[in-house]
Amino acid sequence: MRNFKKLVIGAVSVIMLFGGAYITNYFFNMMKYRTIIKELSISKVDLSKIPDGNFTGSFDAIFVEAKVNVIVKNHKIVDVKLINHKNERGQKAEVIPQKVVHAQSLQVDAVSGATNSSKVILKAIENALISGENK
Repeated sequence: MRNFKKLVIGAVSVIMLFGGAYITNYFFNMMKYRTIIKELSISKVDLSKIPDGNFTGSFDAIFVEAKVNVIVKNHKIVDVKLINHKNERGQKAEVIPQKVVHAQSLQVDAVSGATNSSKVILKAIENALISGENK
């Protein structure tokens, strides 16, 4: 009986230790995520400097990340494909690529209720275009 109590106490201690480590890690990741999102800015990209091509870009903000493929032809964005979008409640932001193609600009409104995902997708598109500019 005494060994059983020690075993239970030991098991509970291990579970609490791992649980505490998980919660601490989550807390620090959440703080880092909030800082990344708060400091995230989308720059204007001069499409006249972007050659024709197929460009891939991504952005990772810990809890939200996106990877896109952008096709540019005659200095116009003709298509943006969202290859990957890791999100919590930001699925509504998956219309951002169509908004960018329509506006021919990254200066589009974020989707209400999916603001962080909107910003991350826009940053991935910006990174794709910048990679094209540097070729």
